[in-house]
Amino acid sequence: MIRKRSDFLAANRGMRVARPGFVLLAHANGGKGKRYGITVTKRIGNAVIRNRMKRRFRELLRSALPEGGLADHDHVLIGRDGGVERDFAMLRAELDAALERLREGKGDPPRGGRSRSRKSRR
Repeated sequence: MIRKRSDFLAANRGMRVARPGFVLLAHANGGKGKRYGITVTKRIGNAVIRNRMKRRFRELLRSALPEGGLADHDHVLIGRDGGVERDFAMLRAELDAALERLREGKGDPPRGGRSRSRKSRR
């Protein structure tokens, strides 16, 4: 399991596959095996909803990564707004399809960079 912020940021530089319930990121980790991480922001809902989504994602990844995940890659699932209401079997099918796209090297095109204005530090 991924716990360091730097590993999550590194995964953001890897391949990306978006689905209605989640976004899957994958990035080579230099021989550390198949690892996974889950991100669910406050935009999704309150703590009860976020924790439910994380439990569902954790179970999806535990069952799908051993046979479908990329070897020596970090996999990060980012929850989307409609993900918690989606049927579990549908999420599983979407995750399998997303992993298949990553194995084929067909990630989604990179997102358009948002320009952020940084306030000068005093």
